[in-house]
Amino acid sequence: MREALEQARQAAALEEVPIGCVIVHDPTGLIIGRGANRREMDRDPTAHAEIIAMREAAKHVGFWRLVDCTLVVTLEPCPMCAGAIVNARIGKVVYGCRDPKAGAVRTLYQICDDPRLNHRAEVVEGVLAEECAEVLKMFFAKKRQARATAVDREQEEHIPGTNEQ
Repeated sequence: MREALEQARQAAALEEVPIGCVIVHDPTGLIIGRGANRREMDRDPTAHAEIIAMREAAKHVGFWRLVDCTLVVTLEPCPMCAGAIVNARIGKVVYGCRDPKAGAVRTLYQICDDPRLNHRAEVVEGVLAEECAEVLKMFFAKKRQARATAVDREQEEHIPGTNEQ
């Protein structure tokens, strides 16, 4: 999870929502995929940390099935990512904090271990949850502060008598 947190911090440095993911090849213990959110940078709605990490891991193993792998991500996967996890046949999902707005592994849906689907992944939740949540909270607090500062500046520019010409 520490490696996934590092990916999240890299995303934040790029002004992306700080979510990070790594994929571990269980037989070797090696990280074979890394991902950080890149939706803004790539202008791609599918550029979630999990999708990027799965693409890299699949290239590494040379196959789309990631059966002997564990996906570790800082925030509970959304429906798109949870579906991709099932489709990739990932064996285990470990995540940090829950996502009350889009969580599809435990919070809103249970896609990764739904018995109606053709594959189920073991799920471990809450690993370094507070630290994962803090990275997100700090990012959005900074965004809100920047937005408030911009609004204050804009209002100052429109107050009569405050603009020197």
